[in-house]
Amino acid sequence: MRILFISRAYPPVTGGIENQNYGLANALKSFADVKIIANKKGKRNLPFFLPWAGLAGLFFASRFDAIILGDGVLSPIGRMLKFFYPRKKVFSIIHGLDITYARKKSLLGRVYRSINIPALKSLDKLVMVGNSTIEETVKSGILRDKCVFIPNGVDPKDICEKHGRSELENLIGMSLDEKKAIVRVGRYVKHKGTDWFIEEVMPKLPENYILVAAGGVVAKKTPGDENIHPICQKAVVDNKLKSRVVLLTNLLWRDMKVLFNTADLFISPNVKIEGSMEGFGINAIEGAACGRVVVASRLEGLQDAITDGENGFLIEPGNVEEYVRTITRILEDDESRAEFSQRAKNYTTRNFSWDVIAKKYMEVLAGAR
Repeated sequence: MRILFISRAYPPVTGGIENQNYGLANALKSFADVKIIANKKGKRNLPFFLPWAGLAGLFFASRFDAIILGDGVLSPIGRMLKFFYPRKKVFSIIHGLDITYARKKSLLGRVYRSINIPALKSLDKLVMVGNSTIEETVKSGILRDKCVFIPNGVDPKDICEKHGRSELENLIGMSLDEKKAIVRVGRYVKHKGTDWFIEEVMPKLPENYILVAAGGVVAKKTPGDENIHPICQKAVVDNKLKSRVVLLTNLLWRDMKVLFNTADLFISPNVKIEGSMEGFGINAIEGAACGRVVVASRLEGLQDAITDGENGFLIEPGNVEEYVRTITRILEDDESRAEFSQRAKNYTTRNFSWDVIAKKYMEVLAGAR
């Protein structure tokens, strides 16, 4: 099969969609002839990339059996390609924000709702990265039969490396002697729950527990979720946690891998925020793939990433005492944590490796021909 893959979010820029698009596009090369049209310069380049991608898509589409769009932002391009090539199969990957953004009350939200949602309805199949995203999509008037769930994947060979504790100390500028490092990876946006965790959970954890949060800072005037990095900074100061919380921003991928491979515990403490959601929770399976115990909220797409007791533990969102109790239990028992870490790593590799996920995509593509 010949596949044209169009992505508006792609490395070397780092992020959940960037990693997902890159991992899938390259994994599909083991099963098909894949051509990639990708924006590698970030969101600021989108005004130039989108018209270019549309023109390139029109030029190349006739040579391919199927077209995959990296996310719902590209759906107008997909609709255009369906108009000029009605027999071509056009698919779009759908992340949580691809649907919830249409409910924003801003001007851009109304534009997205009037243009992108109808465009998604015109495509042949929508591949949802989480089951919760399917439910939100149906609420937007898109037929359930058009939706199929395929989780995100991870490449253990790319992310799992040997890194020493001293590398983590150098990265955060702090000694970790007799301390436990809790790592939270994810953009500084409200639904990720980083500010909630700092405000509500960290003050109740033992003094030798350190939180390292790392993620992208949402630029001003960027459509989507609001940047809460300043809120996190204020929470650190207000709760007198300067010696126990480190906030890192926009790290290089090599530094991110230090976090994934040296943390004592990995957390995804998401909270429910109207108008936003976690489509899947790729950082959770990245942590699990590296043998980290993951504690995550039982919420939205995180429930597709983490199977309770298999590759992590799920906690009711917003339940402070349960978070404190679970984290303390795990970090106080090094032997049990090491045993569970290996089991979680094996489970995640077996179920979420990109070759496994790419095969599922190929089955959907073949079934739609």
